[in-house]
Amino acid sequence: MIVIKEVNNYRERKNFLDFPNKLYKGNPCYTPPLYADEKSIFTKKNVYYDTCESVFFNAYEGKTHVGRIQGIIQHASNQKMGEVRARFTRFDCLNNQEAAAKLFDAVEGWAKSKGCVAICGPLGFSDLEREGLLIEGFSWNNTFEEQYNHPYYQKLIEAQGYQKETDWVEFRLFKPEKNQKITRIKELVMQKYELRLATAKNTRDFLKRYQDGIFYVLDEGYKELYGTVPFTDRMKKQLVSQFNLLIKLDYVGAILDKKDNVVAFGLCFPSIGDALAGGNGKLTPRTLAKLLKVIKNPKHLDLALIAVLPKYRNLGVNSIVLDGLINLMHEKDIEYCETNLNLEDNYPIQSQWKYFPSVQHKRRRSFIKKLD
Repeated sequence: MIVIKEVNNYRERKNFLDFPNKLYKGNPCYTPPLYADEKSIFTKKNVYYDTCESVFFNAYEGKTHVGRIQGIIQHASNQKMGEVRARFTRFDCLNNQEAAAKLFDAVEGWAKSKGCVAICGPLGFSDLEREGLLIEGFSWNNTFEEQYNHPYYQKLIEAQGYQKETDWVEFRLFKPEKNQKITRIKELVMQKYELRLATAKNTRDFLKRYQDGIFYVLDEGYKELYGTVPFTDRMKKQLVSQFNLLIKLDYVGAILDKKDNVVAFGLCFPSIGDALAGGNGKLTPRTLAKLLKVIKNPKHLDLALIAVLPKYRNLGVNSIVLDGLINLMHEKDIEYCETNLNLEDNYPIQSQWKYFPSVQHKRRRSFIKKLD
């Protein structure tokens, strides 16, 4: 018999956090999130609780932990979209239909008690969290920004009446030859629209100068995309703090207009998924040594954020971003980049990848269910 328990004490929180690491132990494709970051979802100091409320459930069969799920109501997103819906996320489960059914019954019951008329997911507090259910590409290693899941998850979710709402596709971009055509277009665009690349002494100086413009571009560039959430002041402050610790100036860039306003922004990271694999998301001395080695001399990059102000789209500004990425891959001898999630109907961003030898190797899905 399956029993559902709401997470409301230390033991239940620990079980919730540990479950995926136990479920995917030994799976080379699974990349754990940082354990310290995951622990923060249980504290009201978490910046997302400025605009969200949440609930957590564990499922047990006897003394055996068989599944977990989190429910979220993202009020800022609902207000932006004119909706009253909840999200589910952090769904992990054994291949047990009864356990999955009772987990979803619990989170749907909570959502209905809060007045929600629909529930969708997997979606986190914001699009900066892991999102989407992997439905293709199970043999490929997941990046640090992504969540891995077994193929049977789709069956468990669809059996509860969930249907596709949208898909994301992902690409692996291999290092191309330098493209003189893109370079020429970049130079013409920069001259015509009086644009220039942002410069700074270091990451801290870069953020100090341009952080307000960067967040404005991200909000404006992403506001129409599925699942995105406006940045609050506390979210901005937290991200700036994280960027100062993690980002090297080589992997971040901004394009400025003649008045030094940011019109486009791009960010990538050294791929750290392999360094974290097998460590349960905890920064042990061994894991930290692997992590520092990868950051110092990366062979692969994860594309994290690329945004352009709407009024500068279709003007060739993308050529500046592409030229910079290609040059970076040559300068750092990068073998390939992972795009992470591109909405399946976001053709403008996907069209950029034609300049790279590439493979579309993964697909993720967000589901939706109307609540009675």
